[in-house]
Amino acid sequence: MNTHQLETNCLPDADPVLRVMPMPADANVHGDVFGGWIMAQVDIAGAIPAARRANGRVATIAVTSFLFKNPVFVGDLLSFYGRIVKTGSTSITVEVEVYAERMRLQADVVKVTEATLVYVATGADRRPRTLPPLAN
Repeated sequence: MNTHQLETNCLPDADPVLRVMPMPADANVHGDVFGGWIMAQVDIAGAIPAARRANGRVATIAVTSFLFKNPVFVGDLLSFYGRIVKTGSTSITVEVEVYAERMRLQADVVKVTEATLVYVATGADRRPRTLPPLAN
Protein backbone atom coordinates (compact mmCIF):
# COMPACT_ATOMS: atom_id res chain seq x y z
CA MET A 1 0.00 0.00 0.00
CA ASN A 2 1.24 3.49 -0.78
CA THR A 3 1.96 5.17 2.55
CA HIS A 4 -0.11 8.20 1.55
CA GLN A 5 -3.06 6.20 0.23
CA LEU A 6 -6.09 6.79 2.41
CA GLU A 7 -6.98 3.81 4.54
CA THR A 8 -10.41 4.52 5.93
CA ASN A 9 -11.32 2.63 9.05
CA CYS A 10 -13.55 2.87 12.00
CA LEU A 11 -12.13 3.24 15.46
CA PRO A 12 -11.32 -0.08 17.18
CA ASP A 13 -13.87 -1.43 19.61
CA ALA A 14 -11.69 -0.65 22.63
CA ASP A 15 -10.82 2.31 24.77
CA PRO A 16 -7.84 4.31 23.53
CA VAL A 17 -4.93 4.60 25.95
CA LEU A 18 -4.37 8.20 24.83
CA ARG A 19 -6.23 10.86 22.84
CA VAL A 20 -4.61 14.08 21.72
CA MET A 21 -5.02 16.82 19.14
CA PRO A 22 -1.90 18.23 17.47
CA MET A 23 -1.55 21.98 17.56
CA PRO A 24 0.06 24.38 15.04
CA ALA A 25 3.39 24.26 16.91
CA ASP A 26 3.51 20.50 16.20
CA ALA A 27 3.42 20.96 12.41
CA ASN A 28 5.76 21.98 9.62
CA VAL A 29 5.11 24.92 7.29
CA HIS A 30 2.85 22.73 5.12
CA GLY A 31 0.53 21.82 7.99
CA ASP A 32 1.69 18.20 8.33
CA VAL A 33 2.44 17.17 11.90
CA PHE A 34 6.10 16.34 12.51
CA GLY A 35 6.87 12.61 12.56
CA GLY A 36 8.99 13.09 15.68
CA TRP A 37 6.01 14.53 17.54
CA ILE A 38 3.92 11.52 16.55
CA MET A 39 6.72 9.18 17.62
CA ALA A 40 6.85 10.83 21.05
CA GLN A 41 3.08 10.42 21.49
CA VAL A 42 3.28 6.76 20.41
CA ASP A 43 6.01 6.18 23.01
CA ILE A 44 3.82 7.74 25.71
CA ALA A 45 0.82 5.65 24.60
CA GLY A 46 2.83 2.42 24.58
CA ALA A 47 4.26 3.13 28.02
CA ILE A 48 0.79 3.27 29.57
CA PRO A 49 -0.11 -0.45 29.24
CA ALA A 50 3.54 -1.36 29.86
CA ALA A 51 3.61 0.57 33.15
CA ARG A 52 0.30 -0.99 34.17
CA ARG A 53 1.71 -4.48 33.53
CA ALA A 54 4.97 -3.62 35.28
CA ASN A 55 3.07 -2.02 38.15
CA GLY A 56 5.50 0.87 38.06
CA ARG A 57 8.29 2.53 36.13
CA VAL A 58 9.25 1.41 32.63
CA ALA A 59 11.85 2.59 30.13
CA THR A 60 11.73 2.34 26.34
CA ILE A 61 14.53 0.08 25.13
CA ALA A 62 13.61 -0.49 21.49
CA VAL A 63 11.32 0.56 18.68
CA THR A 64 11.19 -2.55 16.53
CA SER A 65 8.86 -1.15 13.87
CA PHE A 66 7.28 2.18 13.05
CA LEU A 67 5.16 2.87 10.00
CA PHE A 68 3.60 6.17 9.00
CA LYS A 69 0.60 5.15 6.90
CA ASN A 70 -1.01 8.56 6.32
CA PRO A 71 -0.18 12.16 7.22
CA VAL A 72 -1.49 13.78 10.38
CA PHE A 73 -2.84 17.34 10.27
CA VAL A 74 -3.37 20.06 12.83
CA GLY A 75 -6.91 19.62 14.13
CA ASP A 76 -7.04 15.82 13.72
CA LEU A 77 -8.20 14.06 16.86
CA LEU A 78 -5.74 11.21 17.36
CA SER A 79 -6.67 8.04 19.24
CA PHE A 80 -3.84 5.74 20.33
CA TYR A 81 -4.59 2.08 20.99
CA GLY A 82 -1.96 0.00 22.77
CA ARG A 83 -1.91 -3.69 23.52
CA ILE A 84 0.70 -5.92 25.06
CA VAL A 85 1.73 -8.65 22.64
CA LYS A 86 4.62 -10.24 24.53
CA THR A 87 6.33 -10.22 27.91
CA GLY A 88 9.67 -11.52 29.09
CA SER A 89 11.10 -11.60 32.58
CA THR A 90 11.68 -7.82 32.56
CA SER A 91 10.44 -6.71 29.12
CA ILE A 92 7.05 -5.81 27.69
CA THR A 93 6.37 -5.53 23.95
CA VAL A 94 3.49 -3.24 23.00
CA GLU A 95 1.82 -2.68 19.64
CA VAL A 96 0.37 0.80 19.14
CA GLU A 97 -2.09 1.81 16.42
CA VAL A 98 -3.04 5.42 15.82
CA TYR A 99 -6.23 6.61 14.16
CA ALA A 100 -7.10 10.15 13.14
CA GLU A 101 -10.60 11.55 13.16
CA ARG A 102 -10.22 14.18 10.46
CA MET A 103 -11.42 17.56 11.72
CA ARG A 104 -13.19 15.73 14.54
CA LEU A 105 -15.66 14.06 12.20
CA GLN A 106 -16.12 10.51 13.40
CA ALA A 107 -17.31 9.55 9.92
CA ASP A 108 -13.83 10.23 8.50
CA VAL A 109 -11.42 7.94 10.37
CA VAL A 110 -7.99 7.11 8.99
CA LYS A 111 -5.31 4.81 10.39
CA VAL A 112 -2.20 6.97 10.40
CA THR A 113 0.50 5.08 12.29
CA GLU A 114 1.37 1.66 13.67
CA ALA A 115 4.38 0.74 15.76
CA THR A 116 5.88 -1.90 18.01
CA LEU A 117 7.91 -0.83 21.04
CA VAL A 118 9.72 -2.71 23.78
CA TYR A 119 9.84 -1.45 27.36
CA VAL A 120 11.70 -2.80 30.36
CA ALA A 121 10.43 -2.63 33.92
CA THR A 122 12.84 -0.65 36.09
CA GLY A 123 13.20 0.00 39.78
CA ALA A 124 13.82 3.28 41.58
CA ASP A 125 17.51 2.77 40.74
CA ARG A 126 16.52 2.71 37.04
CA ARG A 127 17.92 -0.80 36.62
CA PRO A 128 15.84 -3.66 35.14
CA ARG A 129 13.58 -5.50 37.53
CA THR A 130 11.49 -8.64 37.16
CA LEU A 131 7.86 -8.17 36.20
CA PRO A 132 5.43 -8.90 39.02
CA PRO A 133 3.21 -11.96 38.61
CA LEU A 134 -0.20 -11.41 36.99
CA ALA A 135 -3.05 -11.13 39.46
CA ASN A 136 -5.66 -13.89 39.17
